[in-house]
Order: sequence, then C-alpha cells, then structure tokens
Amino acid sequence: MKIDATNWGILHCLQDNSRLSNAEIGRKVGLSSPAVAERIKKMEDFGILKGYKAEVSYTKAGYQLKAMITLRAFMGRLQPFLLKVSSFSEVVNCYRITGNENIIMEVVLRDQIHLQEFIDVLIPYGEVKTHIILSNLIENNPVVNALTSKKT
Repeated sequence: MKIDATNWGILHCLQDNSRLSNAEIGRKVGLSSPAVAERIKKMEDFGILKGYKAEVSYTKAGYQLKAMITLRAFMGRLQPFLLKVSSFSEVVNCYRITGNENIIMEVVLRDQIHLQEFIDVLIPYGEVKTHIILSNLIENNPVVNALTSKKT
C-alpha cells in the first residue's frame, strides 16, 4: 500500500491524538468522514496502523524510577532469557540489539529496592548494566514521511 500525503496527514493526526473523530481528521486533511474511515481501515488492514494505546504516567501510577537496562547474555543463556522476559512486569519495552549487549530493556520500578531485586533476577542470564532515566527529551515522537521531512 502506498502512503500518500493524505494518508500521512491522517497518520499525523492519529499519532497526535488517536481519539480524534473521523470528521475532525477529515477537516484537517480535506476529506469526508467516510473517506477518512476507509483510509484508516485500509492502513489497519495493511498493518501500517498497528493499534491504539493509552499513555500512562509511570510516576502517577506509583513508579519512582524509569531505567534502561542492557543485558549481555552468558553463553547459552540468551534463549532462556528470551522465553522469560515477557513475564517481567517491570519491562515496558525490550529490544534485541547488535553490539556488545544482546538486549536493551526499558523498565519502570517502584524504587531503588525494586531495582536491586530486578537486577538480581536478571544476573543469572548475563552481565547487566543499568542507566537511570532522569528525564524524557523526546517521547512517542510521531513517525513522519521520510521523503518530505526536513533535515536540520
């Protein structure tokens, strides 16, 4: 499926606020509400739009710490970790990466004690490095049309 300028406009609207009505999006991109609905359905069917989610404040949900944790798996411990990681409620995002480490995880934790306990769970799988997040400089930045976005 080709993503034209109008579809990019719809995607921008949805990434900014996925609760906008089709009529509101239509006013912004110059289409009728049914035309917007049809385009959104096609983008969902093609997997371009993967879903709609609520953003939750981790601090207001009771978590004091957010961290990035890298794991360099011990020999023979990567596959067991890959099977186990989805059961860790602390993990918000997890990526398998290239480089010296195998895994990078974004985690939310109640406090330093919770961090220590979580590291203790990870240690049998490999070498762990923790980076406490102090603030978010960019979060949930929208995906934009690479062909028309300006380079700075």
